[in-house]
Amino acid sequence: MTKQDQNSFNADLLAFLDASPTPFHAVLSMSKILGKAGFSELSEADEWTLKAGDKHFVTRNGSSIISFVVGHDDLVNNGLRLVGAHTDSPCLMVKPQPDISYQGYFQLGIEVYGGALLNPWFDRDLSIAGRVVYRNTKNQLKQKLVDFKTAVATIPSLAIHLDRNANTDHSINAQTDIVPVLMLKKEASIEASESSQEFRGLLRERFLNENDTVLDYELCLYDTQPASVIGLKSEFIASARLDNLLSCFVAAQAMISSSSANTCLMVCNDHEEVGSVSAIGADGPFLETIVDRLSGSGSTSLVSRIINKSLMMSCDNAHATHPNFSNKHDGGHLPKLNGGPVIKVNVKQRYATTSLTSSIFRQLCDELDIPVQTFVSRNDLGCGSTIGPITSARLGVPTLDVGIPQLAMHSCREITGADDPLRLSRVLLEFFNKVEAITVGLE
Repeated sequence: MTKQDQNSFNADLLAFLDASPTPFHAVLSMSKILGKAGFSELSEADEWTLKAGDKHFVTRNGSSIISFVVGHDDLVNNGLRLVGAHTDSPCLMVKPQPDISYQGYFQLGIEVYGGALLNPWFDRDLSIAGRVVYRNTKNQLKQKLVDFKTAVATIPSLAIHLDRNANTDHSINAQTDIVPVLMLKKEASIEASESSQEFRGLLRERFLNENDTVLDYELCLYDTQPASVIGLKSEFIASARLDNLLSCFVAAQAMISSSSANTCLMVCNDHEEVGSVSAIGADGPFLETIVDRLSGSGSTSLVSRIINKSLMMSCDNAHATHPNFSNKHDGGHLPKLNGGPVIKVNVKQRYATTSLTSSIFRQLCDELDIPVQTFVSRNDLGCGSTIGPITSARLGVPTLDVGIPQLAMHSCREITGADDPLRLSRVLLEFFNKVEAITVGLE
C-alpha cells in the first residue's frame, strides 16, 4: 500500500461522504459506484436468473442496499462471504408538521433520530436533505431525493451571559432547546404569500413544479462543512456520518474489486441507529430473501448447508481511546487512531465476535501485514451494538464485529485516522477473494 494509493482512496471516501447526507443519498452514491464497476440493478419484484460471474445489486426503500457477486465455486461447499454495515447516522429529523413561528423567526420542529450527541449541533451551518413524496398535476404519486446543499438553518447557542452555568451544569431539552432557525418571519406588509413561509411550500418552490403538492417527506438536517483530511501531518479524517458511511464505502470498494471465485455479498441496512426492527433493517427479512434467491432452490435445508460454510463480517466503527478521557476505556483495550482495524468483543453478545471468527480475521490481517486492535468496554459502562448480533441470530451465520477506530462517535462531526480505511478495505477484499475455505479446523 503506497501513500498515493491511500490518498486516492481517501479522496474518493471524502467525495462519497459529502454526496451522502442521508441514507437515501448514501444508497444512491453506492449504486453509482457499483454501476460504474459493472454491477447491474435487479428488482425484487422480478424473477431472477443468476449465473456464475454475475454482479448485481438490489435496493429496498431506497435506503438499504445489497450487492453480490455470483461465484464460480460451489456455494454449498464454499458458503457465502458476507460483509455488513449500515447507512443511517444519528441526526435531527424534520417533523411532519414542523412549522413554528415565534418571536419573529420561522423555525422547524425536529425529532432526534438515534443516540445523537446534541451539543455539537449548536452554531453549525446546517442544510436539509432527504426524500419528498408528492402528487403531480396528473394525480400521480412521485418521490424525489432533495438536498438544499447550502446552509439554510442554524441552532444558535444561548449567550453565556444568560446562562452562567453553561460550562459547568448544562443539559439540553431536545424538545425546546434545539429548534432550528430558518429565516425571519415575513411581515404581512411584505408582498409574499403566507404559504411561501410554510415548510411544504418552501419544498415545492425549491424542488418541484408550481402545481405539485408535497404529501410527505423524510428529511434531516446535516452539517454543511465538507469532509476533510486534517492534522499537522494530515493523519486524520474529519466528517459527518463516519459512523457508519465509512464502513459502507470501505465494503463497497472491496466488493467492486473482488473476483468471481466465491459468492460474495455486501449488505448495508438502514435503521441500525434505532434498533434495526423494520422491513429494511437488519432485524427484517431483506437479507434472508436475497440469500434464499442466491441458493436457487428455495430449500430450507440447502440454505442451512450454505450458511454452515459462510462467514459474516459486520463492519461498524469502534471507539478509539480519547486522550482526555482515557479512564472511560478498559486499560487493557485501548484502540488508537491509525492503529489498524478493531475487533469488537462483548460477552453479553452486544457484538457477535467469537474466538473462531476473530482468529480468522487476525489470520487475514497477518497475511497482509496489517495491525489489529481489540475493543472491550469497561464493566461499569454500557456497550453499543451493531447489525452483527441481529444478522447472526436471524441467519445463524458465524459473525465477526470489526470496525475502524474513531473519536466523537455520534457527533455531527467525527474523527478517524487516515491510514485505517484502506487497511480494512484490503482485509475485506482478501476475505472475498481467498480461495481456501474460511473455517477453523478441530483437532
